[in-house]
Amino acid sequence: MVSLLYVCVRPEQGAATAEHLSFRRGLGVDTLDRHDLIGHPLDEIDWRAYDGIVVGGSPFNVGDEEKSPEQLRVEADLEEIARAAIDGGPAAMFTCYGIGVVTRMLGGTVGTATPEFTRETSIRITAAGAHDPLFGPSAPQMDVLTAHKEGSSEPPAGAVLLATNDDCPVQAYRVGDRLYATQFHPEPTPQDFAHRMDFYRSTGYFDPEEFDRVEAEILATAPTGTDLLRRFAALVG
Repeated sequence: MVSLLYVCVRPEQGAATAEHLSFRRGLGVDTLDRHDLIGHPLDEIDWRAYDGIVVGGSPFNVGDEEKSPEQLRVEADLEEIARAAIDGGPAAMFTCYGIGVVTRMLGGTVGTATPEFTRETSIRITAAGAHDPLFGPSAPQMDVLTAHKEGSSEPPAGAVLLATNDDCPVQAYRVGDRLYATQFHPEPTPQDFAHRMDFYRSTGYFDPEEFDRVEAEILATAPTGTDLLRRFAALVG
């Protein structure tokens, strides 16, 4: 039986619990262990014993000018997971904030020139992505949910670009065969994403005065990101 771990980097417990449920349903598994990096360093658990690890999003940004000691420790812990995946340890999928941590670790550039507000967007599967076990079956394009303030215009050295679009050129990449990173959120249903908006009304992901309109637009979407998660669970199993 495949063993999977959800690593949480959200300070907001309500949003974290909802995200955990979204990942469990998206992966299609009955059990998904959870470890909150907020307040609980990675070395508190035997994380290397898992077959696969999924890393959720966060209101943190890699480019934050001032970082608390906890945020710095969280980023160091995430880098440890990424390095282990590259070196043959547990396979890992990093999402949203996590792709920024991995990109910076690999020497790439993360900036604020390619943001995407809370919405559904179409991404194009690259030629390399068409041959990838996770992204290939979704080629030539898929619809996903996004909400991020920073991103990258090109993948870091050693990464294989799997998905792109015009607004944010680096939507997903793979490093080796065990590390995946997505700028978008693959795990939520439209209802999940609309619920998450409640926790981040005033944090810059959408105009709070436009909450009802943005929520209605999200609820009318049909994202297919969870297809990737089911394939990830099958890949590591």
